[in-house]
Amino acid sequence: MKTIFVTGIDTGVGKTAAAGLLAKHLLEKGEKVITLKIVETGAAGFSEDIKTHRNIMGIALTEEDQKGLTCPYLFSLPASPRLSANREGKSIDCNKILSSLHELQKNYSTVILEGAGGLFVPLNERELIVDFIQKNRFPVVLVSSPRLGSINHTLLSLEALKNRGIKIIGIVYNLAVEADPLIVEDTRKTIQDFYPKLPIVDLPDYKKNPLQTINFSEII
Repeated sequence: MKTIFVTGIDTGVGKTAAAGLLAKHLLEKGEKVITLKIVETGAAGFSEDIKTHRNIMGIALTEEDQKGLTCPYLFSLPASPRLSANREGKSIDCNKILSSLHELQKNYSTVILEGAGGLFVPLNERELIVDFIQKNRFPVVLVSSPRLGSINHTLLSLEALKNRGIKIIGIVYNLAVEADPLIVEDTRKTIQDFYPKLPIVDLPDYKKNPLQTINFSEII
């Protein structure tokens, strides 16, 4: 069984597209793969991110999706998971997320987990997303982008992962963000200069070509 945790340097950086396209890549290689959104805020009724994953993968919603196993926590307030949960009188229990993961692992050889926001987003009063990753020894794919400030956010995230002994599989560089071509090139080069052994996979805007397949063989 294989698990991969997709996190990002910030919110809205492209984690959902990256997770869906990673799953599609593995699906087309013949693997039995599913995605798990550990917590989603700013949604009601059903996970929008899971719908996006399935659309990218080219499959219908699964039985596990309908049961809520692939998104164990869903909150309407678009805020941090801790605040969104608290506003509904709830608290996020990481054991519930792990329970969903273990159920999915009974039927799938690979589970791709997608986080919420960046690494230091609070899940509850005691745990950050990075704590959850570290405790469970999940290997990480970090999603970055060329928007202004991304060099700092990316290097900080990589430093935090490295200092906690978390395995970094690679970086997905989201090109869907509009930016000056000079910044796009320099941001990617700077990240690669500081982490020359870390593979970087470019992610074109999937909305412009939703049927595209990205080759993630350097990462997985």
